[in-house]
Amino acid sequence: MASTLVSTNPARNYEKLGEVTISTLEDISTAAQKARAAQPLWHARGIKNRVAELKKLVDVFRERKDEFARMTCREMGRPIVGAEATMDLGLHYWEWYLAHAEECLKPCETYRDEKEVAEVFCEPAGVAAVIVPWNFPFSNFTWGVGQNLVAGNTVVFKISEEVPLFGKLLDTAFAEAGLPAGIFNQVYGGAEVGAALLEQDVDLFCFTGSTETGRRVYQAATNKMIPALLEMGGSDPGVVFADADVGRIMDKIYEARFRNSGQVCNALKRLIVHENRFDEVVGALEAILKSKRVGDPEDRATDIGPLCARRQLALLETQVEDAISKGAHAIIGGKRPAELQGAYYEPTLLTNITRDMRVWKEEVFGPVLPIVSFATTEEAIRLAKDTTYGLGGYIFTEDKELADKVARDMRVGMVQINKSVGNRACNPFGGRGLSGLGMENGIFGFHEVCRRKLITREI
Repeated sequence: MASTLVSTNPARNYEKLGEVTISTLEDISTAAQKARAAQPLWHARGIKNRVAELKKLVDVFRERKDEFARMTCREMGRPIVGAEATMDLGLHYWEWYLAHAEECLKPCETYRDEKEVAEVFCEPAGVAAVIVPWNFPFSNFTWGVGQNLVAGNTVVFKISEEVPLFGKLLDTAFAEAGLPAGIFNQVYGGAEVGAALLEQDVDLFCFTGSTETGRRVYQAATNKMIPALLEMGGSDPGVVFADADVGRIMDKIYEARFRNSGQVCNALKRLIVHENRFDEVVGALEAILKSKRVGDPEDRATDIGPLCARRQLALLETQVEDAISKGAHAIIGGKRPAELQGAYYEPTLLTNITRDMRVWKEEVFGPVLPIVSFATTEEAIRLAKDTTYGLGGYIFTEDKELADKVARDMRVGMVQINKSVGNRACNPFGGRGLSGLGMENGIFGFHEVCRRKLITREI
C-alpha cells in the first residue's frame, strides 16, 4: 500500500487539508528518465519557441492565482494579503525571465581580428534536480524552475513536504497549459525522497533550504562532478547608525524582520543599534508590534499569521528559551498567544543578548528579533560579521559615504541601504559562507543553469 503525505493547516490547530501519495524509488527514477528523454527536444526548440510555450503556463498561473494564493494561505499560514502579493511577485519574475531570456543568453564575443572570431555560448546544463522549501511556495518554484526551463533544461522538482497540495496545483497548471511531456516532473515526499533524487542521473542541482541539507546536496554534486546552485538561508544583520532617520526606517525594519512571520531567508535577523538610539528604536518597534494583529491568515485584517508547521514552532521556542535562560529580556512577546490554536508565536523583541545565545548564533526562522547596541563603527561591523552566514545585510544611515564603506565591509552577497527586502527579477540573489553558492535571477541566474562553450573560428 502506498504511503501518503498529509497536509495540515497550521492556522487551525493542524486540521487536515488533504494528502498526496509519496513518490517511490521507481517514481523518482522514472521522473529523471522522462526529464532526460525530453531534454534534447526541449533544447532544440530554441529560446523563442520555449518562451512561447512557457507563456501559456504563465497565463494559467495568472488565471488561477487566487486559487494558488488561497492554498498558500491555508497550507503554510501566509496571511492572504501577503499570499496574493507573492503570487503577483512570482508572475513578475516569470515575465522578466521570458522577456529577457534572449538578451541574457546570447553569445558573448570575446575576441576578433582580421582572421578569427571567438564567442562564448550558453548551453543548457541538461537535467536539473530542483529542491525547494515551503516559505514562499510560488516564488520558490519560480526561482528554482523558471530560468531552468527557459534556458532549455528539463526539471525534476521536489517541493517541501509541508506544502504538497500546492505542488499538486503546479502539476495541474502544467497539464492545463499543454506543455511538452517530461520537461517538468514532480516528486513528493520528505528527506528520503530528496536523498533519492540526489542519486539520479541529472546534470545540475538547484537547492534552497537548510545548511545541513545543503551540505549533503553539495557533497552529492561533488561526487557526480556536476554544478550545484545552493541558497541556504542566513542570519542577516541590520545596523542602525546614530544619524539614522528613525521615523522613516521603522516600518522598513518591521517589514524586513516580521514579513511572512519572519520566515524569510534574507530577513533582518539581528538588529545592531547605536547606543544613543537604542531605547528609541526598541520603543518604536515595540509600538509597531503592539499595533499588529496576530491571527487567522484567511482574515484580511491579519498582519502576522502562524509559522508553517508544528516543528518550526518547537524549534523557535527552544531558541527563545535558551536566550531567556541566559539572561535575555523579552521586551514584548516570547510565547505562544493563549487564545490561538496552531503554530502561532507572538512577535518578539529580545534585548540583553550575548554571543553564546542560539538566537544570535543560529538562523531564527520566526517572528523573533534579537537587538544589541554598539558604540563605534568598527564595533558595528564586527558584530555584523559575527556569523557563519553571509546572505545579506541592512544598513540604516543618512551618511552615504559611511553606508558605502560598511556595505563593502560586510561579508555578504547582498546589502540593502535604508530599504526593506526588495528583491527584483533583474538582480542576482545569493550569498557567501554557509548561505550558499551561486546566484539566482537576472543574467547571473541564467548563466548559473547553463554551461559555457567557447567556439573560435576563422573569418
